[in-house]
Amino acid sequence: MFSKSKINEPGPKTAENENGKGADAGKTSGDYKSSAPKAKPAASTLSSDLLITGNIKTSGDIQVEGQVEGDIRAHLLTVGEGATVKGEVVADDVVVNGRIVGRVRGLKVRLTSTARVEGDIIHKTIAIESGAHFEGSVQRQDDPLATGSKKMPTTAAPAAAAATPAADKPKT
Repeated sequence: MFSKSKINEPGPKTAENENGKGADAGKTSGDYKSSAPKAKPAASTLSSDLLITGNIKTSGDIQVEGQVEGDIRAHLLTVGEGATVKGEVVADDVVVNGRIVGRVRGLKVRLTSTARVEGDIIHKTIAIESGAHFEGSVQRQDDPLATGSKKMPTTAAPAAAAATPAADKPKT
C-alpha cells in the first residue's frame, strides 16, 4: 500500500531537501524554518573614498563615511566623523558624528560631540552632546517625517496660518 516518505520526518536534512527540490521545499512550519527573510539586513555603508552626487532613498539603514551631495531618506542614518552630507536628511533615527549642510528631519536626532550641522532640525526628540557645533533653528513636531513639514514657516507665516480657518486651507 502506501509507505511514509522519510522526507517529511524530523531529523537531518537530505541534499534533496536543502536544494529545494524535496516535497517540503518552501515549508515554513513544523520541523524547520527559513531564517533568511526574517534576518535584518546590515546597514549599507558608503565608504570614506566615495562621493555620491544624487539622492538616496531606502527603507533600511545607511552609514555614511564619505561625501553625499543630495538628499537622503532612510530608516536609520549614521553620519561618520569624516563624512559630509550636503542636502536634506530624513530618517526615523539620525546620528550625526560628522557634517551636515542642510535640513535634518527625524523622529530621534542625536548630535554627538564631533557633529557639525548647518541647517534647521525638525525632530520629535533631540539630543545634543557637549562640543557639537550647530547653526540653525530647532523645531519640535509630533510627526517630523510628514511631507507637510518640509517647509519651515517664516516669522510671518504662523500668524497668517492661525488666522485662516482650517476649512479654507487647500488640501495637500
